Amino acid sequence: MGLPVRLIAGPGQQNDAARAEELIEGLKADSVLGDKGYDSDPLRQKIKDQGGEPVIPPRKHRKIPIDCDYALYKERNAVERFFNKLKHFRRVATRYDKLLANFMGFVKLASIAIWLR
Repeated sequence: MGLPVRLIAGPGQQNDAARAEELIEGLKADSVLGDKGYDSDPLRQKIKDQGGEPVIPPRKHRKIPIDCDYALYKERNAVERFFNKLKHFRRVATRYDKLLANFMGFVKLASIAIWLR
């Protein structure tokens, strides 16, 4: 649990939610966990279309509140634990590489090492 299945990177100024639909494309899951930053109707619909249940707390600006399984939402810390493990690799944590392709190569290498532990 908490191991990476797919990694996608984008420009540093782009928010994470912009690539979320691309990230989950073709992946089958009973539920998809995300924080409030991922609360969007298109992403929720994409998750449902793939047969999953979105476990994303609604943002405050929603006029019609959406239910969220907060007991299951607590499992999202597995994602945070993965990123903590990833930051133990100095080259990834400090991002010495200027090119995204080189940086992602080391992120994937570090992810493989985490999988093998």
